[in-house]
Amino acid sequence: MVFDSNTSAPGLVVITRFNVPTEQAEQFALDARAAIAVLAERPGFVDADLGQSTDDESLRVITTRWEGIGAYRRALSSYDVKLSAIPFLSLAIDEPSAFEIVHARTPEGAREGVSGLAADAGSIGLGFASGPDIPSVRS
Repeated sequence: MVFDSNTSAPGLVVITRFNVPTEQAEQFALDARAAIAVLAERPGFVDADLGQSTDDESLRVITTRWEGIGAYRRALSSYDVKLSAIPFLSLAIDEPSAFEIVHARTPEGAREGVSGLAADAGSIGLGFASGPDIPSVRS
């Protein structure tokens, strides 16, 4: 399936990394599974993985996939997620974690889309409006 260049991106991946001290690894694993379970109940959730680095025993990652940025944002604003998952997710490494998929390939073929990120996103701050017709960033 190929998306034309005027469609939104074909999904969203959220990559959340954590530094976990060895003595907290067991509790982290339990908490991570609980957070993933709560997120999985939200509309637009596709799947999730919990991983551990093969190079650094303290580095863990949770990768979730969503139908789109809207589904992910709505999931984060749900009461159950705010109560159960957000406190855990707030322990993550402070870095950007949500990425719109602009190219995806499976054995069945490729999917294309464009990011919803406006070209002026880096220059527009909180409380300021973007221009009325700012094109998306090209990927």
